[in-house]
Amino acid sequence: MEENLDGIILINKEINMTSRDVVNIACKKFQTKKIGHTGTLDPFASGLLVLTINKATKIASFIEATTKKYIGELTLGIATDTYDLSGKVVEKQEVKKLTKEDIEEVFKTFIGEIKQIPPLYSAIKYNGEPLYKLARQGKEVPLKERTVTIYDLKLLSLTNNRILFEVTCSKGTYIRSLGCDIAKKLNTCGHLSLLTRIEVGNFKLKDAKLISEISSKDIIPIKDALSFMNKVIVSDLEKKVINGMKISLNITDEKVLILNKQNKALAIYVRHEDGFYYCLRGLN
Repeated sequence: MEENLDGIILINKEINMTSRDVVNIACKKFQTKKIGHTGTLDPFASGLLVLTINKATKIASFIEATTKKYIGELTLGIATDTYDLSGKVVEKQEVKKLTKEDIEEVFKTFIGEIKQIPPLYSAIKYNGEPLYKLARQGKEVPLKERTVTIYDLKLLSLTNNRILFEVTCSKGTYIRSLGCDIAKKLNTCGHLSLLTRIEVGNFKLKDAKLISEISSKDIIPIKDALSFMNKVIVSDLEKKVINGMKISLNITDEKVLILNKQNKALAIYVRHEDGFYYCLRGLN
């Protein structure tokens, strides 16, 4: 394994690859098993997949918690068991003539916190088993409603029964479920016929590369991967931070990334009610 391969890589995932496929290829390329990602993209979907390598696997949850932006296409009148074009058709309904104004009015009702039920064909686990595996076995599983946030939902185009849209949403949002719920509010059914993730937090698809194109030169260091966090450089406190001890800082930020004088990321600290900062995640 090459030295100092700690950081993230922005991948432009291609259609018909699983997120796990991308991770496996990266593991072979960089000769390490310590690679993860910050949010699954379904095989039918494409776009931005953020890989975390070695010590950067410790920051995956912080990147995953950021907002996501997608472009999706909703095909009305046909429903599938997977809520996307890869599934089996389970229902067909008539689609009344719709205007852009009709769709935009419905879109407004989804802005803010909403409840949604995840698709049965998803990576969510039930009793330790992914739902999609249980679905393939024909097992019925109670699906729990979850709260997610839709920050923005824009209509890009309406062509026949196909709605092209852009959505900005919170972690945990299933765009396939969103598409089906939109179709229901339009008094029909539907499925996603296209999905591309274009942003994860501050990271954009335009800066990503195909998995076949990446090299160690594309690794973004941990301190830059956490560019959305405020940073504090320490010198005399470095040993305490490395040992995960509480520290006092003359700041009021809730959460900070601690760096040493060489700009190496040491840990993420969080402020408690007593005014001290405590180690939330060590990065050594």
